[in-house]
Amino acid sequence: MSVGGLSVARRVAEAALAGSGARLAHVRRVGARAEFIARVLGLGGHVVDAAWLHDVGYAAVAAETGFHPLDGATWLASRAWTPAIVSLVAFHSGAVVEAEERGLRDQLQQFVEPDAGELDALNFCDMTTGPDGSPVAVEERIAEILSRYNEHDPVHRAVLRSRAELVQSVRRVEARLASADVDLSVVT
Repeated sequence: MSVGGLSVARRVAEAALAGSGARLAHVRRVGARAEFIARVLGLGGHVVDAAWLHDVGYAAVAAETGFHPLDGATWLASRAWTPAIVSLVAFHSGAVVEAEERGLRDQLQQFVEPDAGELDALNFCDMTTGPDGSPVAVEERIAEILSRYNEHDPVHRAVLRSRAELVQSVRRVEARLASADVDLSVVT
């Protein structure tokens, strides 16, 4: 859904993350990438909305547990966003493993797991976009995340544990894009 040319999800994300600098740049690129691949792969608008909203759990208005996928999904659910969007936000980019590391698996499981292909699309957009919004290879993104957290941090441990699945998730979307004759260098 859009209002005045911008999607409601984009407006919500930009308002919630205003002043967050690089995080907002990251979200803008993830949203733009999702808009592009959704058109090419015929994905629903909820994937694009989830891309815009995937990091809303970092916003002060949503942060509760310090685990942004859970906080974002909980906040969105309380505002009647569709279950498809909420579940994508809840489970994006290895969230199940990080929930286990944080002792929050039961809370995350209150949300229905999303469609695997749609989750791959969101993971692709997130894991090939650097924290400043620049395009990066998935391996580079994983290395960057690991470098920000010490080895005892739940984020570091979770990314190490979910690294193979995150790379496979990105590779599955790359294969779908290649099958659609999309030059990956043009994926915004």
